[in-house]
Amino acid sequence: MIESVVFDIGSTLVREDRYWGDWADWLGVPRHTLSALVGAVVAQGRDDKDAIRLVRPGVDIDAEWRAREAAGRGEWLDEPDVYPDVRSALGGLRESGLRVVLAGNQSLRAGELLRELGLPVDAVATSSEWGVAKPDPEFFRRVLELGGAAPGDTLYVGDYPAFDIRPAKAAGLRAAHIRRGPWAYLWADRADTADTADAAMADWRIDSLSELVEIVAQPSV
Repeated sequence: MIESVVFDIGSTLVREDRYWGDWADWLGVPRHTLSALVGAVVAQGRDDKDAIRLVRPGVDIDAEWRAREAAGRGEWLDEPDVYPDVRSALGGLRESGLRVVLAGNQSLRAGELLRELGLPVDAVATSSEWGVAKPDPEFFRRVLELGGAAPGDTLYVGDYPAFDIRPAKAAGLRAAHIRRGPWAYLWADRADTADTADAAMADWRIDSLSELVEIVAQPSV
């Protein structure tokens, strides 16, 4: 039986519309332009932040973050950024007696903002807090520590096959691939990329978090 469910954050629990929209506003380009560039670099298997570098070649992204924060336009997160099924699904999992954890490649500030939302979870952790990011195996060792269950009794839920599904399975965890966000839709059904193979490694493939309560209530196979 699954004892602990650990969730990726971006595009799994939290919409990234605001994140990229705020970047577009800061860079002075239409939001659609930056969004289209994000899609283009993701399809090429590149870092999504390369979209920012295309708009402003040679940019120091860390320096731009500091400038945004100094201008009062730093990272922000509130209830409309959370997918509608998140609170009910997390609450349902906890009511089933499971330990529910959030752990993703996020900033220190994102961790603070997530905790302020008061989601029904047992713990929140980010890569910046740990000093290690997915897909590094050390990240998933930390996931298991925080989840408090054996690898085979831990389910990791994420959208990005190469960063969520493949490394979670390599660490011995169960994995659920949620089909939302650009990475998930792009690689969910295509047969010509390594990321599609990574997605196929998932124990479950779902379209919403509401499916998880029924899944984890069943005996593991």
